[in-house]
Amino acid sequence: MKYFIFYTLAFFVFLATACQNKIGLTPREGFIQVKGGKVWYKIVGQGNKTPILLLHGGPGVPSYYLNPLKALSEDRPVIFLDQLGCGRSDKITDTALMTVENFVLQLQQVKEYLGLKSIYLYGQSWGTMLGTDYYLKYPEGVKAIILSSPAISIKRWLSDADTLISTLPDSIQMAIRTNEKNKTYSDPSYQRAVTVYYQHFLARHLPWSVDIDSAFLQTGKNVYEYMGGPSEFTMPGPLKDYDRTAELHKFKVPVLFITGEFDEARVNTVRYYQSLVKRAQLAIIPGAGHMTMQDNPEEDIKVIKAFLNKIDAE
Repeated sequence: MKYFIFYTLAFFVFLATACQNKIGLTPREGFIQVKGGKVWYKIVGQGNKTPILLLHGGPGVPSYYLNPLKALSEDRPVIFLDQLGCGRSDKITDTALMTVENFVLQLQQVKEYLGLKSIYLYGQSWGTMLGTDYYLKYPEGVKAIILSSPAISIKRWLSDADTLISTLPDSIQMAIRTNEKNKTYSDPSYQRAVTVYYQHFLARHLPWSVDIDSAFLQTGKNVYEYMGGPSEFTMPGPLKDYDRTAELHKFKVPVLFITGEFDEARVNTVRYYQSLVKRAQLAIIPGAGHMTMQDNPEEDIKVIKAFLNKIDAE
């Protein structure tokens, strides 16, 4: 009799835990209180495979442009998040909140709130910096990491940007160089040149999608400019010294690096990052710029699914 009671209790504990986890990842959206305000999240899909948490770029460019990654929800829950200071999350003005360390803390608070015991982390652009620092501090429960269009070293990032600028028409190069020298970042010629750069190396598929338009319209410009700078190739802010290349060997989980054929994160640079990580793979998305999920969503999703499904099967 006592064994019957023991196994019955064990069954109900298991059932309660399973139900709690299932309810926690039911498709829904809402807000989570973190240090500095409330952040918006949305869970899409409810498959039984390990969920994936998406970290957008910027900093301050909300997750709208990642919408093509909803296709991953056929197999697993996909968690979208607008980081503090942009999109549907609370706006911020306190620069003390605009640090890598604080965004890492926010991410941990989100993970704890949602009860995520085991996850895949996907970071894109600035999201790769956030994902890297998060894993280095909180590795427990991170099953694998996808670093898409990574910015692991800002020194290398700016060097790559300089190389890419040199491939543009002379008039565009001159507008960039002159206005940067004079720090006249609001000059119309500079803004036009930035747009040309973006159309070559950020998102090449024109016209840009509603997703991209929404992301830019709801960008936390003050976060972007304070932490980085006025553009993708001028970063006088605190992130200018960011470099985790010496830390990449500490990754103990599978890592997938993704870059576009015409990415701001140039192929040779991303291949170098890959060489520093054991068990790392590299996927180059044909015809794509920095927003690989916008320029070539079919190939982008294909390589991500293959990577995740292989780990799920291990």
